[in-house]
Amino acid sequence: MQAKTKLKKTPIGEIPRDWKVVRVREIFDVKTGTTPSTKQTDYWENGEMNWITPTDLSKLNGNIYMGDSERKITKKALEDYNLSLLPKGSLILSTRAPVGYIAVLTEEATFNQGCKGLVPKDQNKIIPEFYAYYFKFKRQHLESLSGGSTFKELAKAMLERFLVPLPPRLEQKKIAEILRTVDEAIEKTDLAIEKTERLKKGLMLRLLTKGIKHERFKKTEIGEIPEEWRVVRLEEITRRIKRGPSKKTDDNETGVVYVTSDYIDDHGNLNFDNPKYLSLEKIDRLDKYLLEEGDLIINCVNSLEKIGKVAVFEGYSKKAIVGFNNFALTLVSTVNPYYVKYFFLSYKGKALIKSISKAAVQQVSFSSKDLLRLKIPLPPLPEQKQIAEILSTVDKKLELLRKRREKLELVKRGLMKGLLTGRRRVSV
Repeated sequence: MQAKTKLKKTPIGEIPRDWKVVRVREIFDVKTGTTPSTKQTDYWENGEMNWITPTDLSKLNGNIYMGDSERKITKKALEDYNLSLLPKGSLILSTRAPVGYIAVLTEEATFNQGCKGLVPKDQNKIIPEFYAYYFKFKRQHLESLSGGSTFKELAKAMLERFLVPLPPRLEQKKIAEILRTVDEAIEKTDLAIEKTERLKKGLMLRLLTKGIKHERFKKTEIGEIPEEWRVVRLEEITRRIKRGPSKKTDDNETGVVYVTSDYIDDHGNLNFDNPKYLSLEKIDRLDKYLLEEGDLIINCVNSLEKIGKVAVFEGYSKKAIVGFNNFALTLVSTVNPYYVKYFFLSYKGKALIKSISKAAVQQVSFSSKDLLRLKIPLPPLPEQKQIAEILSTVDKKLELLRKRREKLELVKRGLMKGLLTGRRRVSV
């Protein structure tokens, strides 16, 4: 790739001198779709023709190709409603709730009223993939052009008038290939993440119920567990439980760090990237709330989906206290906090938390009393550590994969900004 090029000013910004600016209608025929009557079964039963909706497009997860739809229609529906059947290589763009999802069709398809079809007028002039990436790049702009009070919709006329660049076809092809290469790397990383998450899920299910190399098991009130394990209430293994003061945090970075549920991610990690502070004047007794290394933090006020987020406090460069929407448990020395963390990250642990959560205004919560009454399986300390170490090793691999994905997304955004505007040229 070449670093710089001579640019010219245009209505869509500066672009290379040899690029043109055209309206969408000059290079695409824009088609509209509809929904055949859902009351007529012969429009849907045993349907063979793809019928794409914004929901289908929303599930692509970054992929730009689509060859299948969740629902299909029959030829009778196609004929009775005179639906537009888009050929392979057409673009399909969601233009209603939400606006801006896009795909290149790898199979013929029709679509509903929430999408528009863009059929290339001349395949010798354009590469559909280039424009799929360009519309992705301009998604916010497309949303800003959409009207409607109940939900946003991009009108056909507005889309047809939308200005886009027209680079030489070979350059379009090269740009699309570069961006597709990054997409493929992201897809491979996603597959690795999915595979590792399945491994972790399987390990958690086995290790937290069957343990390591056990042959004899016993039936208990919480299910079958190894004979050497015990069933304990959380109160039996908790030396101290804390909940922070309900106070508004300060804008300045003075006082102590106030650890809210926002610090805890969905994977059991604490994130201090954007710490919140509470001045000492607002705290009656610091020792009541001060977090100790090894404390188990459990979120006790949140939505039903997020309630019970859990992490272990591993220390911080500044003093930190637990927030009002979390409990912090200092466990006894015979219990590994990471083992307990993984239990509450498991399906059984999450189900227990939901079972004690009570509905409030737009959220749910649970009390310390209900939390401490929960029963969990407890192996001997050495086995707790082994289980936690095995699952922690998998977590470290997942963390590396997620960071790799973040870096690839940053690379892709940078390339899209440079390549799709022509500020970075490619050799063709």
